[in-house]
Amino acid sequence: MKLDSGTANAVHVRTLLILGASGDLTGRLLLPGLARLIGSGRAPGITLAGAGAPGYSPELWAERVKTVCDAAMKDATEAGKAALTQVIATTSYAELDVTAPGELARLVGSLEGPVALYFALPPAVSQRACEVLEPGELPESTLLVMEKPFGSNEDSARELNRTLIRLVPERNIHRVDHFLGKGTVFNILGLRFANRLLEPLFTAEHVAKIEIFYDEELALEGRAGYYDRAGALRDMIQSHLLQVLGLLTMNAPATLYERDVRDHLGSVLRATALAGTPQDSTRRARYTAGASKGRPVPDYASESGVDAHARTETLAEVTLNINNSRWAGVPFILRAGKALGRVRKEAIVTFRPVSHLPSGFKGTDEPTKLRIGFGPDTLELDLDVNGPGDLYTLDRVTLGAELNSPDLLPYGEVLLGVLSGDPTLSVRGDTAEECWRIVDPILAAWAANEVPIEEYAAGGNGPQGWETNCTLPSLQARA
Repeated sequence: MKLDSGTANAVHVRTLLILGASGDLTGRLLLPGLARLIGSGRAPGITLAGAGAPGYSPELWAERVKTVCDAAMKDATEAGKAALTQVIATTSYAELDVTAPGELARLVGSLEGPVALYFALPPAVSQRACEVLEPGELPESTLLVMEKPFGSNEDSARELNRTLIRLVPERNIHRVDHFLGKGTVFNILGLRFANRLLEPLFTAEHVAKIEIFYDEELALEGRAGYYDRAGALRDMIQSHLLQVLGLLTMNAPATLYERDVRDHLGSVLRATALAGTPQDSTRRARYTAGASKGRPVPDYASESGVDAHARTETLAEVTLNINNSRWAGVPFILRAGKALGRVRKEAIVTFRPVSHLPSGFKGTDEPTKLRIGFGPDTLELDLDVNGPGDLYTLDRVTLGAELNSPDLLPYGEVLLGVLSGDPTLSVRGDTAEECWRIVDPILAAWAANEVPIEEYAAGGNGPQGWETNCTLPSLQARA
């Protein structure tokens, strides 16, 4: 789906300044996404700058940039190769304490603007860096790019919004959710609103339930420093999966311009709340010793860097309702977890049974299901048809299609919006607050241990008795 920014206020960035230049996020995700984008020829004239704490150097930064850009050369266009070569030749690095008053503003002022200021830093450091900036210190055209988690609860997200809005207009704030950069996820809008077969069916009259899964085989993989403070609920459900829920359930916007899309996304999330109490509408668990992807996995509590007494969950499941006329009474089940036995990254729309099935049919009348896979990108429709041999017996068939994968990495898709000043794929401030408002009661109940934390062996499907363990995997998982 082609997106047009549709905003008269679009800022075309000249310099991308990455704070946290030596960090894992920058090296593993941000720079490769940027290099692929530049290599495609869609970021002409961009200058790259890095900044970080003492202990790193301009030489190390230049080497890091060159390594990533060289790797992107083989798939680059001719214009892209020239742009990558230019980035290698002109990139710069500055040693910087982002929490020292005046230092960050001076660095931004020395760069060719408009500047996109990318905070690839721990959330607490990013917030402190913004708090020491004074109104008017940054040029009006500066973009602020913030990584999730955006705050730690609704109050802190609201306070951070107030801090940012003192510095630049809301349209210049990009709260990055790289999951939204995936072509398939955003193409949900095309699937829903461009197909007469589906458009009228996305209502409570026709839909029995919607499930959104993000089950991973990967375990902690050395990320205890972040994950043990976050857990599955904060890491995946509070951000990524709630955004997918919004796209699946929002009303049709008048246009694909950023204001229309984000207005409707915010509206449906404002109507979203926990289906009942945390005790009856949420579950949490964490893995014990087992095996994942053929490798032994230690008990989560004994992983390096984990606080065994913190009761951090590695598998979370919540049931939500959307309290409006379109979706009243439909359960929305969001689940995300690590060290599981099979990969499930998909949304499953289960439709209600037909109003009347003529007597005489045999076999099982199973519900029609639409599956939207997030990786690999797939679309599947499970239907009942007349089985082979006995025409009176119903049989199951799956119609499947592999969708075109985007040519950019997820961070490249997000950065394309940032560099062109289009915030369509970024999370707006009010939406960030609403996502925390939805999960805050769950976090409070879990912190008070009102919901027991269950266990499952690494490489299993989850604790016994969870109905979502039994949901049949899609073709992408069966392959």
